[in-house]
Amino acid sequence: QVQLVESGGGLVQAGGSLRLSCTGSESFVGMNDMGWYRQAPGKRRELVASITSRSVTNYADSVKERFTVSRDRAKKIMYLQMSALKPEDTAVYYCNTLRLSVGWGQGTQVTVSS
Repeated sequence: QVQLVESGGGLVQAGGSLRLSCTGSESFVGMNDMGWYRQAPGKRRELVASITSRSVTNYADSVKERFTVSRDRAKKIMYLQMSALKPEDTAVYYCNTLRLSVGWGQGTQVTVSS
């Protein structure tokens, strides 16, 4: 059944901050290389941030220095801390393994107003 669930999205003004959460069954999130993806209206889904099981992180150039991906101590939750948000960050955000081994959930909507 459902293995990953995204939450924390909402409406925020440009320059604001938001934290997204991704929860998984057991310690799934901590046992896999994970990624945050987003899809804006009319655009392709893109990987914006990733974190490996060894906690090595990478970011798309468009979000570098503004977004931070992390896991909690128990490695049961993955977070995406988003700061200095821009209208172009508006999208539905999804979490998944980097191998896309889990079906896509409904994601969480992030809307940044100008």
